Amino acid sequence: MEVILLEKVENLGNLGDRVNVKPGYGRNFLIPGGKATPATEEHIKAFEARRAELEKAAAEQLTTAEARRDRLAELSVTIKAKAGEEGKLFGSVGTGDIAEAVNAAGVAIERHEVRLPEGAFRQIGEYQVAIHLHTDVNAEITLVIEAE
Repeated sequence: MEVILLEKVENLGNLGDRVNVKPGYGRNFLIPGGKATPATEEHIKAFEARRAELEKAAAEQLTTAEARRDRLAELSVTIKAKAGEEGKLFGSVGTGDIAEAVNAAGVAIERHEVRLPEGAFRQIGEYQVAIHLHTDVNAEITLVIEAE
């Protein structure tokens, strides 16, 4: 299935690229999410008419993400959680807890932007957490988990 990308999609292409994708990926994710449109003649003409508008919106999203990255650059967040004597938490600190703590610190992020490739934290300590703000913009914050 050939589609035209309406925004930059990670590991696929940039705005305006015509790419071949598997039909299910195009039908179930790209097209309903507004990330792509089928590459028919009428859609190509409609895309070319809207190209400047889409490029402007993409540039604004990138600028916003870079501004958020600058605010996150030196941020250190502390979360207090119940822990045993050996430093093991009763439960865990996950993406929702981290997003809530960063929002309380004054920088708006969503839960899905927090990346924890090794899963939730289950020990007290200090950690570096990756925040994925845009396909081209990533930030890192320091997370300190303390016992209550």
